[in-house]
Amino acid sequence: MPVETIYWKSGKVRFINQTLLPHKLKYVSTDDIYRLWRAIKALEIRGAPALGIAGALGAIVGIKDSKAKDFRKFFGELKKVTKYIGSSRPTAINLFWALERMKGAAYRHRKESISRIKNILLKEALKIIYEDKRNCRRMARYGASLVRKGSRILTHCNAGGLATADYGTALGVLFEANKQGKRIKAYVDETRPLLQGARLTTWELMRAGIDTTLICDNMAAGIMAQGKIDMIFVGADRIAANGDAANKIGTYNLAVLAHHHKVPFYVVAPLSTFDFRIKTGKEIPIEERDGDEVRALCGRMVAPRNVKVYNPAFDVTPNELITAIITEKGIFKKPYEPRTFLKARDG
Repeated sequence: MPVETIYWKSGKVRFINQTLLPHKLKYVSTDDIYRLWRAIKALEIRGAPALGIAGALGAIVGIKDSKAKDFRKFFGELKKVTKYIGSSRPTAINLFWALERMKGAAYRHRKESISRIKNILLKEALKIIYEDKRNCRRMARYGASLVRKGSRILTHCNAGGLATADYGTALGVLFEANKQGKRIKAYVDETRPLLQGARLTTWELMRAGIDTTLICDNMAAGIMAQGKIDMIFVGADRIAANGDAANKIGTYNLAVLAHHHKVPFYVVAPLSTFDFRIKTGKEIPIEERDGDEVRALCGRMVAPRNVKVYNPAFDVTPNELITAIITEKGIFKKPYEPRTFLKARDG
């Protein structure tokens, strides 16, 4: 079973502090909206679906003590809470999707009492968690159908149980293929600058008993040239209507290399990761993080303290480099048509 990354217990959000992994597995419980915001910003909670869950539960934490007597005031407070949570990180659309869903649930029940609306919102947040678990398993089964026995699979960053409520997105495919007895071998990019691949993905895969090899990010081209990679699976933080996909910085590198070496490149993400308001990946907001994440390695400075740093957290892979996009509604292949994705989401 995957590790339980984030959930609701006894009136609090309970989550794994992922910055301490792999050496320490520590759960944090909080009912403080400011502590939750810091957890998202500092990547204690990370991964697009998990951020959606954090947003939904954060809305509960933020309004649970509201003394509002009428809906207008209550909804104003809820909007302030969701805006605050949304200010933590800009790229992962799941965060904003969940916050909008919570506001929508409140508005639909505006005729109810405030206490009743609070209960409805908690049920909505728990429903988001349930749906994510279900979607992870569905994506895993679809993706595993593409995996042959003995496949050698490369992945980047962390798109496993730590990034979701269950199996994960990209790693869910590997977990399911392993469960089916396909004896896969995983190669894991370390994923600089914060080493999510080295710290988190290897930890998850090894716990699942999967043959796992860690590589430096700049080794990917070499091992593809040696014919050691059969396919690549990655997650996504936001996908434009045309199929352009934003994911952890370095993903685009892999897609270019995969195209050159004729290695299938798959993106695995739920439909909640799609942003149908934007036409192409050029419109996706890219978070730029603190330069010390690059200047330092595991807390130790490895570069001059005053050197300028450019540190975008994500890059965008254009749709023409993506072999297929795997969602909970099936496998979508080129050409990627917005109406096809929309139909799947609404169907």
